[in-house]
Amino acid sequence: MQIEAPPVDRPHGRPAGERRGLLIVHTGDGKGKSTAAFGLAVRAHGRAKSVKVFQFMKVPSARFGEHRVFEQLGIPIIGLGDGFSWKSQDLERSAQLARDGWELARAAILGGSHFMVVLDELTYPLIYGWLPLDDVLRTLRERPQDVHVVITGRRCPPEIIELADTVTEMRKVKHAFNAGVPAQRGIED
Repeated sequence: MQIEAPPVDRPHGRPAGERRGLLIVHTGDGKGKSTAAFGLAVRAHGRAKSVKVFQFMKVPSARFGEHRVFEQLGIPIIGLGDGFSWKSQDLERSAQLARDGWELARAAILGGSHFMVVLDELTYPLIYGWLPLDDVLRTLRERPQDVHVVITGRRCPPEIIELADTVTEMRKVKHAFNAGVPAQRGIED
């Protein structure tokens, strides 16, 4: 490790633009995409902002850690899917659940009553061809000016990356699972 001096000058000037709703994307193969989005949701909720979370791959009855704490905090979190695709007995049903879920999420975004709408794991129904990318892009472009949207998932389509205001790519450097350590409650769920 190399020691460096802390900066004493402001690293950048003050932004001159106006505040507006942002499109934020967390993508990549590393861990932390949903966790980062949930952190934003909690931060917004802590400022008394209205937040709604849609999970495109989780079942409506899911009770992972985020569901438990969001329930305690009063942040609505809605599972729209039927779980991992490799466990599905009916991929057409999974596709229909994604389409139905998108209509709910789309209405929440365009309705403008939420400061932030989180679309957790949205990239999967997009890359599986279950949702039309053009409709998602149109919704993101036409959303009310003050609505923030956060999208998570691997392999985010380049068209969304281009449209986004902030994109973070989580890059896996090392993961415990690759060393044979199973997923652990409170870390992965």
